[in-house]
Amino acid sequence: MSLIASARSVPGRSRQDVLIDGRHHLVTDEPERLGGNGLGPAPHELLPAALAACISTTLVTYARTKDWDIGQVTVDVVYDHKAVPRTFDVAISLDGPVDDLRLARLRKVADACPLRRALETGFEFHERIHYRENEAA
Repeated sequence: MSLIASARSVPGRSRQDVLIDGRHHLVTDEPERLGGNGLGPAPHELLPAALAACISTTLVTYARTKDWDIGQVTVDVVYDHKAVPRTFDVAISLDGPVDDLRLARLRKVADACPLRRALETGFEFHERIHYRENEAA
C-alpha cells in the first residue's frame, strides 16, 4: 500500500499546500527569519510530530485491544536535525495505573510504531523532475 502526498507551492511564498492521500490538507511554511510567514510548521518539523503521533496512536490502540486503562498518553519527541546521524529523543508519559509488566510490554509496542520501523530501516529515493509548459502562455 502506497501513501501519496502532494505539495503545491504558493507563488512568491515559502508556503506549501499539502494534500495527503487525497483527503487531508495541511499547510507548511518557513519561519519569518527564513523568508516565510510562519503560517504553519516547516516541513522538517512534521517528522518529529509524525513520530510522536505514531507512537501515541500505537500505544493507545494496543491498550484498547487489551482493555488496559493507560490513561492519557503524551509523547514528546526532540529531533536534532543537525546531528549526524540525526537523533530522536522520545519521552512517553502515561497517567493511568500501569504496572511494571505492562510498562515493559508497552515499551516494546512503542518501539514497534510503523513510522519508527520505517525510519530505522532506511529509505531509497526514486526522483524525477520535468518541465511542464504553462498552458496559459
